[in-house]
Amino acid sequence: MKTKILALALIAVTAIGIAVFPSIQRANAITPGNIDVVNPQKHRIEVVFILDTTSSMSGLIQAAKEKIWSIASTMASAQQNPDIKMGLVAFRDRGDAYVTRVLDLSEDLDSMYARLMDFKAQGGGDGPESVNQALHDAVNRISWSGDDNVYKVAFLIGDAPPHMDYQDDVKFPETLKLAKRKGIIVNTIQSGQQRETSPVWQNIAQLGFGEYFQVENSGNSVALSTPFDKKLSELAASLEDTRIFYGDLKQRKLQAQKIDASKKLREELSVSALARRSAFNATASGEANFLGNSELVDAISSGRVDLDDIADEELPASLSAMAPEEQKAHIATQAERRDQIKLEIRKLSSSRQRYIEEQLAPEATKDSLDEKIYSAVKNQAKTKGLIYESDRAEY
Repeated sequence: MKTKILALALIAVTAIGIAVFPSIQRANAITPGNIDVVNPQKHRIEVVFILDTTSSMSGLIQAAKEKIWSIASTMASAQQNPDIKMGLVAFRDRGDAYVTRVLDLSEDLDSMYARLMDFKAQGGGDGPESVNQALHDAVNRISWSGDDNVYKVAFLIGDAPPHMDYQDDVKFPETLKLAKRKGIIVNTIQSGQQRETSPVWQNIAQLGFGEYFQVENSGNSVALSTPFDKKLSELAASLEDTRIFYGDLKQRKLQAQKIDASKKLREELSVSALARRSAFNATASGEANFLGNSELVDAISSGRVDLDDIADEELPASLSAMAPEEQKAHIATQAERRDQIKLEIRKLSSSRQRYIEEQLAPEATKDSLDEKIYSAVKNQAKTKGLIYESDRAEY
């Protein structure tokens, strides 16, 4: 009798296993559509630049405009392909055109960068600036994640100390206590060599559990041009042509802003910056910036969305005019073309980086803005499980 019961139990367990195992396999399959389910602890970086935009900062602001894509690519070079959000707090002083302007964290680096390009170095010229207000806004008006596993970092970049004589603002020691509670590291990069700035910048970095660096007013910018830049910039435009946006009126407005930002970058960025942007967009970390909201080719090819479930009025006119089978064939063609372009970008980007490493000795770049930021990120991000193997930044 016991033998029969044991046999029946084994049969039941086996039957359950046969029924359940395929669903377990499907749940554990790594596909673009469910990758976040497989790896819920996706590594993330949130970085905010707190940038003095007064007249004396014109050289470094221009360097920052050229280098943001290099910085983004450097951050993306971690083994774990982190998701990256960037934000900006621009500041001047009371009596100038503005005290602070805040651009919140976003994965849409194109739109954030398009806004950065509009900032001009003006005002100032009278010593201390509203550094206290800038730090306070960076900690309190930016939508930082509450997740302790996220690497949250701010870079304060400027050349003048804070006004400590304003009676109605929050002084930086109090703000940095709150930054610590939120898990935000604050680094300082001093532009130029004003003696009265150095000890304050060092103190802010110490209280912010960050690092202090000094660069020249130019940002020690390294001018780079490679034989691969023009082709990479052309491939970036071709890659963007594979995007098909869909959705309701609100989504289409957001998409139009994204397209306008991409167009602005293509018109105003240098060829070398466009090359670096194309390299970033072809990485896993740059995918969110490239795709934006409600991108159809990725949604369909990943299996997250079924084309039959999308209303005709939510499709672009060029696609809704096609028969269903033509629509599917067109989307499949765009997906294949996208994969081929990304592969070519990655190959050319690797060749570009090798070329740069051959042309530029480490001594030539060790004092650059790129290297200062990379050294801080490399040291600090490992506490959040992010590993950077390279000895130098991406360019």
